[in-house]
Amino acid sequence: MDETVENWVQDIWGKIEEKITAECGRLNGAIPYIAHNGKYSDKGEEDVVWWTNGFWGGILWQMYHATGKELYKENAENVELRLDKALEQYQGLHHDVGFMWLHTSVANYRLTGNERSQQRALHAAHLLAGRYNPRGKFIRSWNRDRSGWVIIDSLLNIPLLYWAKEAIGDPRFGFIAEDHANMAMEKLVRKDGSCNHIVALDPETGDLLDTPAGQGYDSGSSWSRGQSWAIYGFALSYVHTGNSAYLDTAKKVAHYFISQVGMNEYIPVVDFRSPKEPIKIDTTAGVCAACGLLEISNHVPELEKEFYRSSAIRILQSIEGKYANWDIHVDGIIGYGSGSYHTADDAHVPIIYGDYFFIEAILRLKKSDFLIW
Repeated sequence: MDETVENWVQDIWGKIEEKITAECGRLNGAIPYIAHNGKYSDKGEEDVVWWTNGFWGGILWQMYHATGKELYKENAENVELRLDKALEQYQGLHHDVGFMWLHTSVANYRLTGNERSQQRALHAAHLLAGRYNPRGKFIRSWNRDRSGWVIIDSLLNIPLLYWAKEAIGDPRFGFIAEDHANMAMEKLVRKDGSCNHIVALDPETGDLLDTPAGQGYDSGSSWSRGQSWAIYGFALSYVHTGNSAYLDTAKKVAHYFISQVGMNEYIPVVDFRSPKEPIKIDTTAGVCAACGLLEISNHVPELEKEFYRSSAIRILQSIEGKYANWDIHVDGIIGYGSGSYHTADDAHVPIIYGDYFFIEAILRLKKSDFLIW
């Protein structure tokens, strides 16, 4: 990392510390999601099973690991405790239990050895494993009447199963995760490296029936955050298994993603195959992809490393330069996140997972992160 980038990283890290410390004081135990008019509400109170409720805890554990400050640990433990209500409620939980408990209980257990945290995380892992379809060899997404639906987001949830495999020495968790990743390689990733957001499979056989439109523009389009889930998700499956097919797939999707953002000053639009107007941005796709690119760079030959690393840095610097808000009196760091193409209430706003992935990426560049996945 050259001196200019290193100085930028150090400057940004100082701003992150100031901002997160200020938010800890303002939130007073609340679990944030979207900052509307510069202020977070308590998503944990509004909907305790909401899929993003672990990301604030993830930010706090990353901050604690990097600084050792008890403020972050205490606030992270509070998030984890509040999520006990989600486990008790059960109704409404789905494939995103990975996002919820990797960032809270697994992180806590990895850093402190807290046995109660291990129990919570294993509970969540069993819930995720229980969604496995043994005929189709996939983990179903969402609930209701969608027994054969799978979404690309699920690739960042299966690290909970890889963790459980190691935690209790039970290989079946790994078998389920790998079966799901293999299905995703075959049916969610296209030949050009773009991805379907959703595949509808026959729950009796696993045969592909349809590719419904999801959070992108339409069926057959290319939702940018879905591409970033795939980049990072397959890279993590490689980390946990050593299966080179996962790394190759992560690289293929990464090449497609980089080619697309390179045409827009390294800022991702919500969908790479949407109409040119109106312009809809999703910074969360960029910062998540950056984490995946940095992970890929750890596992490729020396001559390839700089390509992935420099691409990640370009994305991070471009997004930070245009969309970061460092005012410590205002909630949210990275603006212009968008939940989906066709919704308005979560368009061009600071979203908690955007801040999480941005912070993780900066800590990766500082070599102060830990693998929360």
